[in-house]
This record gives sequence, C-alpha cells and structure tokens, in this order.
Amino acid sequence: MINNRRYDIDWLRVIAIGLLLIYHIAIGFQPWGVFIGFIQNNEALEWIWTPMSMLNVWRIPLLFFVSGMGVYFAIQRRSWKELLLERTKRILLPFIFGMLVIVPLHVWLWQYYYNQDLTFMVNPGHLWFLGNIFIYVLIFTPLFFYLKSKQEGRLYAVLNRFMASPFALLVLMIPFIAEAKLVQPENYELYAMTPHGFWLGMIAFLTGFLCVYAGLPFWENVTKFRWALLLFAFTLYLLRLQQITTGLSQYLIPVESDFWIYTVFGFGHKYLNRPSKVLSYLSTAAYPIYILHMFFLYLASLFVFPMGIPPLAKLAVVVLLTFAGCLISYEFLIRRINWIRPLFGLKEKSSFRENSIAVEKELKLGKL
Repeated sequence: MINNRRYDIDWLRVIAIGLLLIYHIAIGFQPWGVFIGFIQNNEALEWIWTPMSMLNVWRIPLLFFVSGMGVYFAIQRRSWKELLLERTKRILLPFIFGMLVIVPLHVWLWQYYYNQDLTFMVNPGHLWFLGNIFIYVLIFTPLFFYLKSKQEGRLYAVLNRFMASPFALLVLMIPFIAEAKLVQPENYELYAMTPHGFWLGMIAFLTGFLCVYAGLPFWENVTKFRWALLLFAFTLYLLRLQQITTGLSQYLIPVESDFWIYTVFGFGHKYLNRPSKVLSYLSTAAYPIYILHMFFLYLASLFVFPMGIPPLAKLAVVVLLTFAGCLISYEFLIRRINWIRPLFGLKEKSSFRENSIAVEKELKLGKL
C-alpha cells in the first residue's frame, strides 16, 4: 500500500491547473471563442490551437484521475462521516460560493465588453468540475471504505497482481472506450456540463482511486514504459491532427487520452516525487487560483484586447496579468484572511491556543 505522501501527484495537480489557465487564455485568441462565452481578440492566433488540441483530450480527465487519487489518501485518516464533512467544506462550499459570487463577475465582464445588459442566471460556469467531483464522492464513498477494509485481503492481492501486468494499462482503457461508444459525444473535448463529461469524469475518478489503492505496480508500469507510452500517445495525436483516424475517433481518442495520462504519471513518478517549498506553496494555492482565474482572465482581456499591439504580445500580457492577479489575490487576501479561506477550499488557520493544545496532547501521548 502507498501510505506516504505522493509529491508527484501534488505536482501533477498543480501542473494540470496551470495548463487549464493557459488553455482558457488561448481560447480568447480563437475565432470561435466568443461563441462559448469567452472575450475574443479581433485578431486570431489559430496556430496555438495545434498544441492546445494535444492537451484537450487529456487535461480534464487527468484532473478527475488525480481527484480520485486524492480521496484514497483522504480516507486513510478519516471515517466516512469525516470524509463527507471534509469534502462538503472543501468542495461543496467553494462550489456554491463560486457559482453565486465568482462566476457572475466574469459573466458581467463579458456582457460589459460586448455592450449587453448585465444579467445573470445561476450556473456553475467553469466550476462544473467541482459539482461533478462532489457527486462522485457521494456515490463512491461506500465502495471506497469497503475497499479500505479489504486492504489486507484477497481482493487487494488480486488487484495488486493485476496492476503488475503491462496489459493492465490496456484493460483500464476499456471503460473509457465504452463510454465514448455508448454516449457518442459530438466532440470528445466537450466535458463541461455534458453527459459525456459526467460519465467520463466518473470513470476517471474511480480509476484514479484504484490505481493508487492497488499499490506500487501501476506506478512501476507507467514509469518503466513511460517513453513507449509517450511514443504511442504522440503518434495517435499526429494521426488525429492529420484527420487520418477520424472514422475511428470514438475508439482512438479515449486510447490517446489514456496514453497521455499514463505518460504524465510515468514521468511524474520518475522525476517529481520529492518535496519542495515551491510545491508546498503552489499545491495550496492551486485550488483558489482555479476558482478565481476566469475573473482575472476576463478582466485582463477587457483591457488588453482593445490595445493596438500585436496579438502575440497581447497573449503574453494576458498570461502575465491572469497569473499575477490570481497569485496576488491568493497571497494577500485569500491566504491571510481566515473567514475567506473556506470559501476557496482552504482550512481556517488554527489559533495559537489551538496549536498549543494540540502540541500538549501530542506530548501526553508520547508522540513528541
């Protein structure tokens, strides 16, 4: 079993959210950005969609995988009641707050930019992901705690041996292929508030949990075969880019997506599984930044897009302003004001007295 903290998984969560910001910024430079609710620059940079299309088939599934993995570590030190309470505070509360406060802000900025009446109907916007995760936690909590109770039994041993086989990586793809075939999404990349996004997210969430639950064999596999996995993923991407595999997209896009995710896990486990002060800071900052980033993206777009500078310069400035706005808000507002922290998924800071009591208890128990 893996009981120690997995720094590579923390890093991948941070990286995935960083890529999410870059991806959303890139949409503002596409000729269709306005049609999906983004402020759009008049001059497009269509070439940047080539690398973005590589990310598009695995960036959101990766986050669902990592979320399922996070629940595995959470249940090691919690009862099912404690897990549901903790996830309610950390996911449902920020989801409701963001839906009622953060999402209207960037919707109003979009309406202001395009000279429309300022109106708002409650919707999750970019926070749809949190709503899905909370539902998955409710659905799978009984199963997860059942599996936890069997960590020394035959079921765990069977799963551990299964994950030790390289063929397990292929078998794990079958539910993803089945989902694409049964749901038949118009575009595989349309995850937000779609049946496809819900069922794909559920499969990825459960698979992520099982990959960590099963122990080291999965990680040894993806680490050992990381270069081969990268080659397979990139080959499928090139075939998709050239529209050679369009007729087989319902089968091959899920496979490509999983190959990319396995590749990321393999390289991450090889090179990122170590602590650092930067990771400690960013792993806490990533969640509030995800919640807040659309407001600063739209605000930056509102001021930068009318400027008479080249579109590539606009892209650089919007990236800088979006990240800077998020990090400054986190550092000087969200991180430091105790009553704001829970609204962005952070625990309240313990008072000096509470810390002293905790230390005293540890001393009495002989743990310090």
